[in-house]
Order: sequence, then structure tokens, then C-alpha cells
Amino acid sequence: MPELPEVETVCRKLRPFVSGKTIQSVDVLDPKIIRGHDAEEWVHHLVGETIVDVERRGKFILFKLTNGYLVSHLRMEGKFFPHETITEPVKHTHVVITFTDQSTLHYNDVRKFGTMELRTNETIHTTPPLSLLAYEPFDERVTGEALHRRLERMKTRAIKTALFDQSIFVGLGNIYVDETLFRAGIHPTRPAASLSKEEVENVRVEAVDVLTEAIERGGSTIRSYTNPDGAMGTFQERLFVYGQAGEPCQRCGQEIEKMKLGGRGTHYCPNCQQR
Repeated sequence: MPELPEVETVCRKLRPFVSGKTIQSVDVLDPKIIRGHDAEEWVHHLVGETIVDVERRGKFILFKLTNGYLVSHLRMEGKFFPHETITEPVKHTHVVITFTDQSTLHYNDVRKFGTMELRTNETIHTTPPLSLLAYEPFDERVTGEALHRRLERMKTRAIKTALFDQSIFVGLGNIYVDETLFRAGIHPTRPAASLSKEEVENVRVEAVDVLTEAIERGGSTIRSYTNPDGAMGTFQERLFVYGQAGEPCQRCGQEIEKMKLGGRGTHYCPNCQQR
């Protein structure tokens, strides 16, 4: 699933292409993608709208319209492909937006898990799913002390699963949680409540550093992720533990191990991240 760095990269690529363009028509080839409205009503709301900007909130893409927002979640395999001219949809293309300048934006999703829905300016941040999200990791209000207060209530929850919770810390998924905990020297199974304030602050700092570097490198291409230009991310070249099971740790030489935690593959160094 695209995580915060991948979604941020998609937004940065789409912003200059769609900003200022007016929607002429929308073809919904698979209505399963649309939420909150039937497809016909959804199209009616979009036609004539101008895309003012492309923003990100957590792992959501927000197309800011003249009136309201188009909210997109890519889920596992969702991708946007911009085209300078009207282009025939290919297999797994489910939504085609055509602009008045005859350029198009195609939404492609092999698994059809992605979603699109409309929100008003008044409800965009006050109704789920966005209302359930914590502050952005880069927000100055996300301090180690504030994060520690939330984690210390999780008496039995492992720190890795706690960091997945988007109401606790926004944007982290499997790749970046594993990398963050390795850099912070924290074993993924440790109860979240057992971390000291200093350890939580270290986790926060490392998470921000990991996410920042991943954004600079266009995200991580582990399986099928590419940005709207078709280019792969390169942060996977900097991974210490994720996907490295059986390889020697780059810091201590101990073999990286993998286990299941909360139903997810979890990678760690048993020496650098002792229980």
C-alpha cells in the first residue's frame, strides 16, 4: 500500500498537471470506486469544477475544487496517470477525467480497493475518514511528550501496531514503521506504554527523518508502486531491515530476522533492537 512518502510524491507530480484545469467530463468505468454518491450523481457534481490544488492528508489525496474536495485513497494498487491528450483507457482503468483543454487523468487500480468520494469545504476535516486522523508527523504540535501521553495508555499494545494507528501517528505503514524502529533501536514487540519519554521522542525524530528522506527519494518501490510519470521510487535502496530478512545487519552484522506481528511481516535486527 502506498504510504505517506508515496502519496506525497503522487501529489507533487499531479499538482502542476491538474491545477487550474476545468473538468469537462468524467467517465466511470467501474462504479465500485465511487463512495457516498451513485456514479451519475458523482459525475454531475464534478463536471464544471476547476481543480484549484492537490493536497495530501495522511495517505489521502485531496483534489481541492472550486466547490469542495475530491478525496482519493489509493489503497493497495491505485495509480493516477496524466495524459496530455485524450487517450483510450487500458485494462484496469476505472475512472477517466477529461479537462476542457482535452488532457485527461486516468485512475487505474488492479485490485479495485481504491476509493473516491466528494466532500464539502465544511465537512472535509470534520467527518470520517479525515476527522479520525492525528496531526501530520511534520506538524510542530506532534511532540515526543504529546505522543508519549497517547502511547502510555496502551498497556498491552506493541509499539509497532500502535504506530500503524492513524489516530496516533499519521502516514506510517509497514515499511516505514520497521525502518523507524530499527533506527530508534526499539524492538517492534515492546509494549507501547513501556517506552520512556526519551525513547518516544527518539521514535518521533527517526520517523520524521525516515519519511523526509523517503519523500526526497520519491518513495519506495517494493512491488508495483510508480509515480504518475511511471518512475519508481528509490528509498528501497536505503532500507536497513524491511525486506532484508537473512541479510547481515548493516550496523552490527547480525542476521536480520522476520516475524509476524499483528498479521504483518515484521523485520528487525535482534542485536540492535533487543527485547
